[in-house]
Amino acid sequence: MSLPDLKSPGKQSAPAHTASPVVQLNVGGHVFSTSLLTLRKHPSSTLAELFSGHAKLRTDAQGRFFIDRDGSHFGAVLEFMRSERLPTEHVLEVHREAVHYNIKALVKLLEETPVMFGEQVGRQQFLSRVPHYRENIEVLIRIARAEAIAARHSSILICVLRTEEDLALSEDAINSLDAAKESVVTFGPWTATLSVEDLLDCVKMDIESQGYKVSIKPHLVEKSFLSKRYDYFHKLVFTWW
Repeated sequence: MSLPDLKSPGKQSAPAHTASPVVQLNVGGHVFSTSLLTLRKHPSSTLAELFSGHAKLRTDAQGRFFIDRDGSHFGAVLEFMRSERLPTEHVLEVHREAVHYNIKALVKLLEETPVMFGEQVGRQQFLSRVPHYRENIEVLIRIARAEAIAARHSSILICVLRTEEDLALSEDAINSLDAAKESVVTFGPWTATLSVEDLLDCVKMDIESQGYKVSIKPHLVEKSFLSKRYDYFHKLVFTWW
């Protein structure tokens, strides 16, 4: 299917079915109607490039231009190109689509919204100060999956060391655990002012964002008169069914 020529107003009109500025799109099975002017509104975007008239576009069985990408949030992207209206829901997902289609104005405005500002400037900056945070999240998931055979739950101990002092005092507490029965993943220490509860909220959020169902609760350990504290430990529970 050829694209309408919007650059030559003096050119003899083609038949209506080819000259119409209305474009039918099939984005991963989601159908949209828009205009070439809208698709070309942001000249540096991938969409403007695709619909510049030079790219070879595939069509579906009904003749709609086909974009092989999940179209669940394309409607919000299209609405911004039409009216510059920002989404109020699924902001992170729409941001991902805006990055993919290289719509720089939308990317910038979304990153200034409270949701993304809090995520990037607050939470992610905090997590960047927690040593090996991302690696530890993957370790937790691998251990949980390994322990899921014929079980409804997988339990892993998290040792959270907020300060350098905690790190110095934690060895006896960790050694008090039965290493043969308990898997322990240690987080910290970190330099930001955020609390242990903040760190645990991040762990839960990032694991659940991958589709897992988890809960975290304090892990009670028998105290000895030689031990100064045992509140480092929290039990992370994966529920499989």
